[in-house]
Amino acid sequence: MLHIIFGDIEDAVYNTAVFFKNDYEDNWIIEPLVKEMIHDIDHSEVIDGGVIDSPVLGKIPPVGLSGGVKTLILVLFEPKKIFNASTCGDNCAKWLLKIAEKEDRTINLRHIMDFGENKFEIYVQNTGTIVHSMKELTDIAVDYV
Repeated sequence: MLHIIFGDIEDAVYNTAVFFKNDYEDNWIIEPLVKEMIHDIDHSEVIDGGVIDSPVLGKIPPVGLSGGVKTLILVLFEPKKIFNASTCGDNCAKWLLKIAEKEDRTINLRHIMDFGENKFEIYVQNTGTIVHSMKELTDIAVDYV
C-alpha cells in the first residue's frame, strides 16, 4: 500500500535528483517496470543500463531522465527511504500506486497529487486514515499542504 506523509518532514529526501545521481545503479534501468515507466513518462526507450534514447534529447544517461522518473526509480529501489514525490507530475501517480502494490512504500508530498477518478487505497500517515478517492484524500491534504 502507498503511504503518504503530507507537508514538510525531517526524514524526506528532498533533492531526489542529487540523490539519484549518486545512488542509482545501471541494472535498475533495465528492469521491466523501470523501462515501462521511462517509456510512459519520458516517452523514451532504454537501450541499456547506461543509455536511454529520448525523442527530444537523443541518447542520454539515466541522470538525464525527468525528475519524476528518477523519483519513481528511487521509490522502487530504496524502500526504506522517504522521497519527496512532489518532484513528480500527476502522470507519476499511477506508477506510485503500482510500485506500492507488492510492498508498502512511503512518500512525502507537499502538494495534492491527482491519483485520478478510480478507487485506490492510500494510507495517510498524518491522520492514520486509509482513503479510497480523491475527495477523501483532498479533504485531509488541505490541512497539511
